[in-house]
Amino acid sequence: MTAPIAKIRRERGSSVYNTLRHMAIAYQFKPGERLSEIELAERLGVSRTPVREALGRLVTEGFLQPATRGYMRRPLDVQETLDLYEARVAIERECMRLAIERATDAQVEEACSYLEESRRVPAAAAVQRLVELDEGFHMRIADMAGNSELRRMLLSLNERIRFIRWIDMENVGRDSTQHEHQDILQALRARDPALSERLLSAHIALRRDQIVDAITRGLARIYLPQEQAPPPGAMPPAA
Repeated sequence: MTAPIAKIRRERGSSVYNTLRHMAIAYQFKPGERLSEIELAERLGVSRTPVREALGRLVTEGFLQPATRGYMRRPLDVQETLDLYEARVAIERECMRLAIERATDAQVEEACSYLEESRRVPAAAAVQRLVELDEGFHMRIADMAGNSELRRMLLSLNERIRFIRWIDMENVGRDSTQHEHQDILQALRARDPALSERLLSAHIALRRDQIVDAITRGLARIYLPQEQAPPPGAMPPAA
């Protein structure tokens, strides 16, 4: 009986963690909001143990921070967001450098096919779907780099800036993004490191004023009544 019980506990803990992580990514926990293990456990219909474990993981991953007698959602901070984008630029530039050296022709062609398929998704699709497609493109470059640690770090960064990217996608749209992706792929196919690095850096980076604007709009989104403006990517409350 021990093994099945342990498996059930692991599955339950994973489910709780995934639910709370999604809520943190989408800022369903408001910036600075203190989180109660008891209330979250009751809301999710589980014991406090998997909730406590999940909250601890979310602290390690940068979504929450310790607070008096518990945890709270990290604020939407301009400098922290700028730091995250700078880190993303550094990681993706290194991924591109390695991809130019290591990518097979088949991998490049697969990325081209992916980009073509993503263009068929209507521009009016939900922003979370458009950002998901964008992340998929960049993860393909990370895959071509053949470095699992760089890939892992990029996945983590993507999750921490995803809310800002939802907001930014609403403002910018994806037409320019698609053209930039095409140019990046052409530079990769030509194995041109200087051009690919320049195009990728310009594509990813956000200026401080752009981040300030995105955070301002994001905070307005968070604090408007849910029925007026649900956050991009929001999930319905748990039963």
